[in-house]
Amino acid sequence: MTNLVLMGSTRRRLLSVGLLVAAVMGMTPCDATEGVTPYGKTRAIRLIVAQQAGSSNDLISRVMAQYISDSLGQSVVVDNRPGAGGIIGMEIGAHASADGSTLVSAATSMVITPHTYKTLPYDPLNDFAPISLFAVTQNMLVINAKLPVRNVRELIELAKARSESINMASGGSGTQSHLAGVQFLQFAKTKALHVPYKGASASLAAVISGEAQIMFPPVSTAIGQVKEGLLRALAVTGEKRIAGLPGVPTMEESGLAGYVSTGWVGLTAPKGVPRAAVLKLHEILVRAAALASARAQLEKLGAEVVSSSPAAFERFIRSEYEKYGALVKAAGLRAR
Repeated sequence: MTNLVLMGSTRRRLLSVGLLVAAVMGMTPCDATEGVTPYGKTRAIRLIVAQQAGSSNDLISRVMAQYISDSLGQSVVVDNRPGAGGIIGMEIGAHASADGSTLVSAATSMVITPHTYKTLPYDPLNDFAPISLFAVTQNMLVINAKLPVRNVRELIELAKARSESINMASGGSGTQSHLAGVQFLQFAKTKALHVPYKGASASLAAVISGEAQIMFPPVSTAIGQVKEGLLRALAVTGEKRIAGLPGVPTMEESGLAGYVSTGWVGLTAPKGVPRAAVLKLHEILVRAAALASARAQLEKLGAEVVSSSPAAFERFIRSEYEKYGALVKAAGLRAR
């Protein structure tokens, strides 16, 4: 993992990292910025992550970067560009050089923001070259530990009887966890008051304190509080149970047939990237998905490592675009 480098967003830090990479690889600064790629022993590859450092998507992207770096024997620089629901980072990625030196970590926000913003400075469906899906993440339905329910059925009964007193927290309107809750209310045929907070930490604190009663955070965000007894987990939102909480059923097992709400992370590049680069990177991620080490790393993050062909990943992105468009409409969110 010696080739994996953290990159900041300012010009000064970019230059420092560039010089460091050059020094590590025995190159001059000129060589480090003008080398041929893909994928000889030349300049570093930049992986743009449109979420903040330390987020679930960022941590998964760093695992992905590690395997690319190790396989190519070449530095992969993680460039976090959070903000505006992922728009800032995705815009940078869409307009980057398509020579294979810049890659873009695509996540669920890629298909949500087109429905929550009136205009975007890029086309999420046509300005990127899909390479492979890499991880699928689950949310879980958590409740205030003092709420007098023990399973999803009892929660639905309580919500139908007292919907005006059930607050559903989220880390922000239009986030994937918010829309997982919207989908739950649709399936359960009940209501709750959505209360958006500024980020996952604030929303979890609200549920723990009883200010809100339910929430659908990513597993990695809340599993610690569940194990400590600060929150009660009623169900996970994927197709199967997770290793970290084997006693928590899926929504399907809890009586909501067909309910699945998952996040995801995959690898893309600016449109026009050489086909050879796409095929090489796809091969690397397919190999990584078969490794026990990759499975173990992602399980710790509440995720499952997967892979797909570039064509299948493109179809998946378009399907998710339609799915989340319908959920944004159901949530009554207005485009900003």
